[in-house]
Amino acid sequence: MEFHAFNFHPQVAAGITTAGYVSPTPIQVEAIPRVMEGRDVIGLAQTGTGKTAAFVLPILHRLMQGGRRHVRALVIAPTRELAEQIHEAIGILGQQTHLRSVSIYGGVDMNPQIQKLRSGVEIVVACPGRLLDHINHGMITLSHLEVLVLDEADRMFDMGFLPDIRKIIKHVPAKRQTLLFSATMPDDIRRLAREVLRTPVTVQVDPAAPASTVSHALYPVDQHLKTALLLELLRNTNTESVLIFTRTKHRAKRVGQQLEKAGYRAASLQGNLSQNRRQAALDGFRDGSYRILVATDIAARGIDVLRISHVINYDMPDTTDAYTHRIGRTGRAEKTGDAFSFITREDEDVVHSIEGVLGEKMKRRTMKEFDYKKVAPAHDTEFARSQRLRKQNKPETSQAHSVSAASQKKYQGRRAEGQKFRSAEVHNTSQRVSPPRSSVASTTRKYRPHNHVTSR
Repeated sequence: MEFHAFNFHPQVAAGITTAGYVSPTPIQVEAIPRVMEGRDVIGLAQTGTGKTAAFVLPILHRLMQGGRRHVRALVIAPTRELAEQIHEAIGILGQQTHLRSVSIYGGVDMNPQIQKLRSGVEIVVACPGRLLDHINHGMITLSHLEVLVLDEADRMFDMGFLPDIRKIIKHVPAKRQTLLFSATMPDDIRRLAREVLRTPVTVQVDPAAPASTVSHALYPVDQHLKTALLLELLRNTNTESVLIFTRTKHRAKRVGQQLEKAGYRAASLQGNLSQNRRQAALDGFRDGSYRILVATDIAARGIDVLRISHVINYDMPDTTDAYTHRIGRTGRAEKTGDAFSFITREDEDVVHSIEGVLGEKMKRRTMKEFDYKKVAPAHDTEFARSQRLRKQNKPETSQAHSVSAASQKKYQGRRAEGQKFRSAEVHNTSQRVSPPRSSVASTTRKYRPHNHVTSR
């Protein structure tokens, strides 16, 4: 089957040709006819299957008829990267249609977005939080909306956006076409679908299993040896572009810096970066300026690079769905890819679940010349433990690692000296209202971890 079989408007068909599309993907074959019929659709497909074009093309076709300068289609996406990717796809596929779109997300100045909305656009691609800001300030009118798309609905649920979605839906016409796309269908997304879709048709393409074009391998390793193993693995593996996943923004930044120090063209994608720096990292990864990109799950949403040869899980995800999302970044467009995962003892449960989905055991590998017995430096271990305790803001339990007795004794001695010093100061200085802060407290503050906030 080829795209001309859908009988798109000639100007939409011209955009398809310009984009180099020839044969539709399975999700496009299943979804496009239903969307063009005006049906509400639930599309279940993993990342990299072409679902963006599955809703963008029918929307462009529909909007060729009817008025202009009103918001007639709204696409809601969980992250700014995905919103920008969809906006770019609309620009490429719809360049001959003269339909206008704008991307709306946080972390950037609202004024340029307001100006574009005032100039008149037919399509809005938005993240929930910033869209609500525009709605609440009366900067956007959705009374002419014809099509509502909820993209990556499961990820929006993971990020806590469902209450915002429900608020937004109150501002759109009841008579509309609604499309919901998701890689998985947890119970909360099923309930949302029942609330906002009318007699939907479901199209499903391999919703659970990772892509068959990806090979999987596990590298058992202690936590403190992961960076050293990563460097050893990169030195001994023939790679193109490599996407590395970490669990936290702090770790993504640190690993990126360590790779740069080792001589690799690497960048990190973190929620605390400005939008310009985030976009520069993405653009550099796409055009090959950066060979390696280190990111968290949320920051990596919307990365659309066909030539990623390897995905490396520096930290294992918590669920099989998250694993599927991650490794879906390689092995795309019928290319093959590799997924390498560093696992510790704590990861055995999720590994077992992933193997259940794959239907087979994943290969365990080791690097021949790598020293797996190297002991973690004492100060590193102690610092990591203190960071965890400070983050939890509660005393250790029997399950938690305990700080060494020597460290406790040293801390108690310093605390006693501080209390003795303060008592002497208060006794000898009657005019002082409050005692000075102790050196122990100020020293502790130096090592307090930064709290980063992810923009909606």
